[in-house]
Amino acid sequence: MAAKRVSDEPAFVLHRYDWSESSLILEVFTRHRGRVALAARGAKKPTSNFRPVLLPLQPLRVTYTLGAEGNAEIHTLKGAEWAGGHVMPMADALLSGLYLNELLLRLLARDDPYAALFDVYAGVVRVLAGTQGETLEPVLRAFELILLRELGLLPSLAEETMTLSALSARSRYMLVPEGGLRQAAAGERAALTGAQWQALEQALGAGHAPQAYTAALRAAAPVALALKSQLRTLLQYHCGNPLLRTRQLMMDLQNL
Repeated sequence: MAAKRVSDEPAFVLHRYDWSESSLILEVFTRHRGRVALAARGAKKPTSNFRPVLLPLQPLRVTYTLGAEGNAEIHTLKGAEWAGGHVMPMADALLSGLYLNELLLRLLARDDPYAALFDVYAGVVRVLAGTQGETLEPVLRAFELILLRELGLLPSLAEETMTLSALSARSRYMLVPEGGLRQAAAGERAALTGAQWQALEQALGAGHAPQAYTAALRAAAPVALALKSQLRTLLQYHCGNPLLRTRQLMMDLQNL
């Protein structure tokens, strides 16, 4: 029986591993099939057409065949073309993009499609490619919120998680792993007011993920720094050990 073929699939390379002296295993985020693993035979050869194409943070169109009647862990890459649109992000924007790739790699199960999340990710990568010194914090915080919500890992931001009580607009609250949204203790400087959490919840409910991302970006901008530690702690909790490599690299660079 001929292997089933997936053609012209929008995709981004999240990560690549050496498979042999001449070949690679790719972890790829596709629009219609989610995260898939592809064997790129001969991709490391100097004459391979894959060499200049299989790069992270670049929009691709890939063609591959499904092995073992679609049940194989790793499929076979047959073709890949750059879809165009933007160049590679640079400097801090590049590191931020690799951070997003690591989140997707750690949190997305294989063969579980998230088309709306793919569209948000593609839009964020375009923003990163065009960034020249602007602050990236709101861009990253909005994506983290959308990612957590799409995966069902973000509680309602309009009420206390344990009591289901509506938030008081002026009271301060913290988002913590397992405990969800709770009242802040004295000295917890990263806490947001109830009104700020409610604005984020309203933004996340503003239609499908791409529309919600735009609204979340606006809502996150004034509180991006306060959100940073809370969202990253929550994401690391769901990613498990070890520490995200890109986060460790960011911390190492800040300590230089």
